[in-house]
Amino acid sequence: MSSKSGFLSSSIGKKIVMGLTGLFLISFLLVHCFVNALIFFNDGGLMFNTGAHFMGHNWIIRTMEIVLFLGLLLHIYQAFILTMENRKARPVAYMGSAGNVNSSWYSRSMGLLGTLILLFLIIHLAHFWVKSRFTGLDGEDVNGHENLYAVMQETFKHAWVVIVYVLAMVSLAYHLLHGFQSAFQTLGLNHKKYTPLIKSIGMWFSVIIPIIFALMPIALFANLIK
Repeated sequence: MSSKSGFLSSSIGKKIVMGLTGLFLISFLLVHCFVNALIFFNDGGLMFNTGAHFMGHNWIIRTMEIVLFLGLLLHIYQAFILTMENRKARPVAYMGSAGNVNSSWYSRSMGLLGTLILLFLIIHLAHFWVKSRFTGLDGEDVNGHENLYAVMQETFKHAWVVIVYVLAMVSLAYHLLHGFQSAFQTLGLNHKKYTPLIKSIGMWFSVIIPIIFALMPIALFANLIK
């Protein structure tokens, strides 16, 4: 038991936990993006409300929601610990560091990008999740489902909210660009044949998913969908 706890408290152990929780959160992003993209059916939000109703009332999804939150909290905690350890190991930044040459700026800014995403998540949860799970929504659509789509319409009427969401998706894109590939590398999933494919999938995922998320508030604000 002590050897296991010692491994998990080691630097490589923390990075592996970061990688595993990161990949789990990436899978959630894919599902969340799919459900939210249902608004592009442009049917007054009926398809989206149906998807949201299923996600909110299926016991498997609700159980996974708890696991998701635990994974998110663990990911944030490990990121904070690793950042503090890295700063303690190198308290004084020096000019002309080779790291600046051999790594991208976003790989060196994962802490900052992650913090911006966390702040966005708090705003996002307050806008939608708290209302749909706790305070309740006003009104139903013609199918008798809670009208979460109406909440989206109301939320994205405000330009500043749309700007915050779009900027958050830019942060998410850069966070994913490094995190996707880094997770596989940390877990030792390197293969001469498959690694280039993983890198390519990671790059496209990191671009396409945030773009779809960003297009939602833009489309609603511009009345491109109703």
